[in-house]
Amino acid sequence: MIQEIAPKKFDNAYHAKSPKPDDFVLVFRGHGKPDDRILCRIEDGKIVLPTYSELGCEKHLLQYLFSIDETCYFLYMPGDLSAGLFISDIFSFSYEPIRSLRRNAPVYTCFAGMTGYHLYVWYRDNVFCGRCGTKTVHDKKERMKRCPHCGNLIFPKIAPAVIIGLIHEDSILISTYADRPYKGRALLAGFCEIGETPEQTVVREVQEEVGLRVKNIRYFDSQPWGFDSNLLLGYYCEVDGGTSITIDETELATARFVKRDKIEEDKNLLSLTATMIDRFRKGLE
Repeated sequence: MIQEIAPKKFDNAYHAKSPKPDDFVLVFRGHGKPDDRILCRIEDGKIVLPTYSELGCEKHLLQYLFSIDETCYFLYMPGDLSAGLFISDIFSFSYEPIRSLRRNAPVYTCFAGMTGYHLYVWYRDNVFCGRCGTKTVHDKKERMKRCPHCGNLIFPKIAPAVIIGLIHEDSILISTYADRPYKGRALLAGFCEIGETPEQTVVREVQEEVGLRVKNIRYFDSQPWGFDSNLLLGYYCEVDGGTSITIDETELATARFVKRDKIEEDKNLLSLTATMIDRFRKGLE
């Protein structure tokens, strides 16, 4: 999966650091998905991020994010975060769709871009305090925005959601979305609601999206998914009773059970969804 970057080491502890010439700078622009873009260069399927020395921007416009091994990553933070950086003088880079991070290499750069995008969205959406409207400031000791007027403390948003591998005998339910740019194969999924455990979310989402009951819910694995500010929790479960599907057409375009031996191999296993489908295909669920 995209977070599996070993032997490289990801360190997300906050530090008040200044950039070195070879540190990377993440530059985003846009007003929300699907229009958000990242400044990079793509060469033969490999993503290259600009370094601090290549951008030549002022240090006070950079916010430290995290490190991978000894290399630090910074976020370019102008007054208007949605505006990005004027690139007429940075001729080798261009703004590419965020989804480019899902289909290129190396995986640690894609992970850095995704995680940086998660933080970019948080910074962009919390310039002002949601309680009193005062402009917020970054805390000096931890990754937190603080309102200097009312004292409101704002931490990065992480939204828990479940990915559901619904199994019936030798088949798994594979769906396609009705309302998203991504039209590839998917598993049932949904956000955890207030006062709800992830297991309860599994039961509710399956009932809402395809009208089925479930049993034998079992946890598989988790994944940070910064493209949507998520922490994904993967579960397998089995159909309890009938298998007649009633699709929620506001959520899904299609939903059907696919036999294990009819599932095509996917070599791009960056997502928890793709990993769960592949494990079922191999009989490892």
